[in-house]
Amino acid sequence: MAIHPIEFRYGNPEMKDLWSEEYRFRCLFRVEAALARAEEELGLIPEGAAGDISRASELARPERAKEIEDEIGHDMMAVVHAIAEACEWAGEWVHLGATSNDILDTATGLQIKASLSVLEEKVKRVLGVLLSRAEEHKALVCAGRTHGQIGVPTTYGLRFAVWASEMARHLSRLEQLAPRAAVGKMSGAVGTQAAFGPDGMKIQARVMELLDLNEVDVSNQVIQRDRHAEMICWMGLVASTLDKICVEIRTLQRSEIGEVAEVFGKRQVGSSTMPHKRNPIKSEQVCGLARVVRAQIEPAFANIPLWDERDLTNSSCERILFPEAFIFTDHILALTARILEGLSINADQVERNLNILSGLNMAESVMVELAKRGVGRQKAHEVMRGASMRAVEEGKSLAEVLAEEGTVTEHLSSEEIEGLLDPHRYLGTAVEQVDRLILKLTPLLK
Repeated sequence: MAIHPIEFRYGNPEMKDLWSEEYRFRCLFRVEAALARAEEELGLIPEGAAGDISRASELARPERAKEIEDEIGHDMMAVVHAIAEACEWAGEWVHLGATSNDILDTATGLQIKASLSVLEEKVKRVLGVLLSRAEEHKALVCAGRTHGQIGVPTTYGLRFAVWASEMARHLSRLEQLAPRAAVGKMSGAVGTQAAFGPDGMKIQARVMELLDLNEVDVSNQVIQRDRHAEMICWMGLVASTLDKICVEIRTLQRSEIGEVAEVFGKRQVGSSTMPHKRNPIKSEQVCGLARVVRAQIEPAFANIPLWDERDLTNSSCERILFPEAFIFTDHILALTARILEGLSINADQVERNLNILSGLNMAESVMVELAKRGVGRQKAHEVMRGASMRAVEEGKSLAEVLAEEGTVTEHLSSEEIEGLLDPHRYLGTAVEQVDRLILKLTPLLK
């Protein structure tokens, strides 16, 4: 019976496969084969042994390794024995000079490299959708909001562009951290490479060359976990951006705002008891799982201070930490892309909300113009603050109050006031900013 929701509810097959038990064993077998090849090239094991071990590594069965582990209680030695059993004659040369974590950590490096590549494509997909929506809606004027209250106008294009810029920074961060996170090593029991003899550094370099991984500069028995903590932090940042986007979608889909809506299937049910409901459940799922991804940061940091040359406290933790972080991050990236691709925008409701305050959200526009006409910024602010409060108290539009405000009518005609209260004419460089960002970030999608 399945227990963890990853098994039956969340996650995409591609990423799940990379953290499956089967793929993990194949990575371990692959590292052992690369070690044998490097050792044969440097004369540490007999000629032909590497070929025999490589063939055995392809033939070795994860199921057999698990059977052996049940008998001997050591996961890495079980892998060694499973390969050795599948060898024709070179079984005694498997794992020569290596410590368990030479194989385990390097195999993790292979998984990390493949997984980060998958996430890179998912981040690019979200970025591409955001840039497309920014272009599509760069001139769609809407109410800007601060503190949950309507402020001066903005555009949906600029809103999408802000999110796109953030996703682009995640791509930049990934480019920087990937070479530090996807690494391997062959350092021996405590990092001295003593069991490999004078060719230890050459063996490590050659194994990583064969596996197409970066090698560590130095290590003790394990690869230092600051590398993995940085990687998990990156996933926490990505998850938080997706959380941010989906919180905004949920807010804008509220019944009393109603500007956007997730795709809702023809036969989709919103509530078991309220037939009218169209809930933003996909965005809510992203927000919920983002919390789980961020929760991985603390154990990732706790794995950094291990005892002396290492202890085992990181091992059990990482068996949960790495798969969950990668699978959930991948899941919410793909889900957010689908949400954004199918997101509908109700332009009529956007326009109604833009004008719901009867001009009050345009007080800054009038204030700035009064300041330019010689009233002064501070006096203009006080004039418009008083006019705004009066409009609220008397239930009038701002235009009606301004028509009775001497300081305003002394400097502005009724036509000018009308123009200054038009939200479509107070966008500053919003459209130009979107155009500039699209031009800058589109090359990242290649």
